[in-house]
Amino acid sequence: MARKGPASQGRRVILWLGALTVALVLLLGGGAMFGGASWAPKLALDLEGGTQMILAPKVEGNGSINDEQLQQAVSIIRQRVDGSGVSESQINTQSGNNVVVSMPGTPTAEQRELIKASAAMSFRPVITSAQGVATPKEQLTPDAKIPKPTAAPKDGSDNNNVTPDVFKLFESYSCVNPVSSPIENADPKKATVACEPGTGMKYILGPVEVVGKDISGASYGLQQGAQGATTNKWAVNLEFNGEGTNAFRAVTTRLNGFYTANPQDPKSQFAIVLDGQVISAPSSMAVITDGKSQITGSFTEASAKALSDKLKFGALPISFTIQSEQQVSATLGTQQLEMGLLAGAIGLILVVIYSLFQYRVLGLVTVASLVVAGILTYLAIALLGWGMGYRLSLAGVAGLIVAIGQTADSFIVYFERIRDELREGRSLNAAVANGWQRAKRTILASKAVNLLAAIVLYFVAVGNVQGFAFTLGLTAIADLIVVFMFTHPMLQLLSTRKFFREGHKLSGLSPDRLGAVPLYRGAGRLRTPADRPTVVKGKNAAAAGEAERRQTIAERRLAEKLEASAKNETTESAEALSSKATKVTSAAKDND
Repeated sequence: MARKGPASQGRRVILWLGALTVALVLLLGGGAMFGGASWAPKLALDLEGGTQMILAPKVEGNGSINDEQLQQAVSIIRQRVDGSGVSESQINTQSGNNVVVSMPGTPTAEQRELIKASAAMSFRPVITSAQGVATPKEQLTPDAKIPKPTAAPKDGSDNNNVTPDVFKLFESYSCVNPVSSPIENADPKKATVACEPGTGMKYILGPVEVVGKDISGASYGLQQGAQGATTNKWAVNLEFNGEGTNAFRAVTTRLNGFYTANPQDPKSQFAIVLDGQVISAPSSMAVITDGKSQITGSFTEASAKALSDKLKFGALPISFTIQSEQQVSATLGTQQLEMGLLAGAIGLILVVIYSLFQYRVLGLVTVASLVVAGILTYLAIALLGWGMGYRLSLAGVAGLIVAIGQTADSFIVYFERIRDELREGRSLNAAVANGWQRAKRTILASKAVNLLAAIVLYFVAVGNVQGFAFTLGLTAIADLIVVFMFTHPMLQLLSTRKFFREGHKLSGLSPDRLGAVPLYRGAGRLRTPADRPTVVKGKNAAAAGEAERRQTIAERRLAEKLEASAKNETTESAEALSSKATKVTSAAKDND
């Protein structure tokens, strides 16, 4: 089987790039038609405007909030907002008392609730449960029939935790329309009543046994089966710190005993309570000894993510009320965006002019590569806006402008490597192959540094600076894709074209203009350092000077030595001829 040539390989790689681009376009088009996507990138607050909410913090126990707690609240709210899929938001303090949240677009009801939610999360054992309809007043259990504690409760699941007042409240409580107001700031050492809004269930819950601050992490994903295979069911993964691990081991040991005896027993459940409402009440199907629990059930991806977010950001004992909410206009506006785009256009034009001046027709490959990189970056930003809520800010636009020069730099490195190979007297096919092997290492190292810098900047910065770092990293990845899947394959194709292969003077790859000296000099003689042109007059003087500049130190010294030797030989020959002429003249005089 014949081996495919470089041109065939290049053509195949370009076709794969075309297929990738078409797939991205179809994905975005399908999202625009059926999934709420948009062909235009989503814009951030500074370019589009949005909603501003002023939040008043409320500390658990009606205490006062200090500056450290307020700054922590800002950090938690920023995580909540970013975690809800809204990027490029601005969260700041106001007058040392309130928190101002400015979000692009209009926040959804779920996002509002997530922002307001108290972080005073707790885990309480379930004592009993029922459907959420309230018992009519005339049918309430008489005082004589209300269970009364007979002894001190031995644990959180003991019925002796239920006082007559709690039982009356449970009977009158409604978890369906009209829903009773949640009981906030309930005594953590006593039983309470709460609803689970998603199911309409109401519960009598025992005292708090694990607190939210003991949660060290939460995530969501597809559930794994007993054999380690991934199922199509979603689950929420929960981790506790050391203190939480010990407390959770004790409570799951007790609740698992109820589950083993009767899986339908409500006492096998533990309720996760946030702002006086049950956000989940799973059964303890195993004893958790390592602090790593998995909550399963009828989760969708959205509901699993929502529960994971609430658990992850539920460690701050502060809740918030929205004091005011108003629409705000873009802080920078259309004029600033136009100026930014104008700056980018000027930079792009300068890069194009330089490429065409320096590389002639070869510079068109740079222009085409920049166009391909721009298309891929645009599609990626639009898709990220649809799938992850990413929004493009002015800082992100600045990152895209900076990336123009960095992207062009990759092409320059590659082209100069090829031209170096041509100066050594190699054919264009060999120059492209050898130049690529040398250039790609440099390009990979450069882009690795760019990507690492963008990642570090993204994680250590906040706000708009993250937008700059994100687009900088995104364009570095796009640059690598373009160089490997378009620029190099395109050079492989062009190297077979007569215009470039024979080194037309406008191709940018003319050996004569580059001062190249063929390796084989004819008559069985190979090129030596002395064959490097040093002084050439006329139209090739510049090329000769460039060739001399490209000599290595060893080559230059050897050439100088040979040149000096040739001059000495010429001088000695002239002196010998002069001496001989003198002798002939003297002899002639003697004969006279």
